[in-house]
Amino acid sequence: MLEAAGLPTTSISLVREHTAQVQPPRALFVPFPFGHPFGRPNDPDLQHRVLGAALDLFAERGCPVLRDFPDEAAAAGPAAPLQASQVETAPAAEDAAAETTRLRRYHEQWLQREGHTAVGLTRIPPQRFRGVIRFLEAVAAGDEADMRERPEGVPLPLFIRYCADDLKAMYFEARLLQQPQTTGEAFARWFWGETATGQLIRRVKERLDVSEDPAMKAIAYGIAR
Repeated sequence: MLEAAGLPTTSISLVREHTAQVQPPRALFVPFPFGHPFGRPNDPDLQHRVLGAALDLFAERGCPVLRDFPDEAAAAGPAAPLQASQVETAPAAEDAAAETTRLRRYHEQWLQREGHTAVGLTRIPPQRFRGVIRFLEAVAAGDEADMRERPEGVPLPLFIRYCADDLKAMYFEARLLQQPQTTGEAFARWFWGETATGQLIRRVKERLDVSEDPAMKAIAYGIAR
């Protein structure tokens, strides 16, 4: 609509394959994980280079344009917290439902102290997250599963993603209350390597990855990040 009105647009892509199919007028593919379209936190030089490269696409002739971020330095070090696939797992000390209930208490203290939370995509309160865990366990097992709390208009694949993101957000905030100095990498190693919920989300990812439903496969791509 903006382009049709004569206003040029540009964008940043985190999934090159999807962008190639959608074909927006201008897109810059960057080699960073979801949540970090401009690269490493606290690296304004890198972030300005990403922004500049995206704006440079306005000088390209013809559309659509899909370019790769040309900065080799961006790949020289870890751009963002570790991905699940980079973390070795250890046996979890308790099952995911019990673990979630225990960590919810820390999250409640976080919310009381900070007054805000990133939890809320599913619109399911953390007090009901044991139900979310059971739902994801059914998904991981390959069962036909759904939740009556799924908001109207939210497709099932996207709702699965929301469930995983809400759990990750609650765990992250609970961890920050327990260990205020924790880093993104330390959290990733703990969540993906030691917690039952992290390992459950890994199994959900593996199940979605072999689905014949393109929407489910698309969700699998980013669920364990």
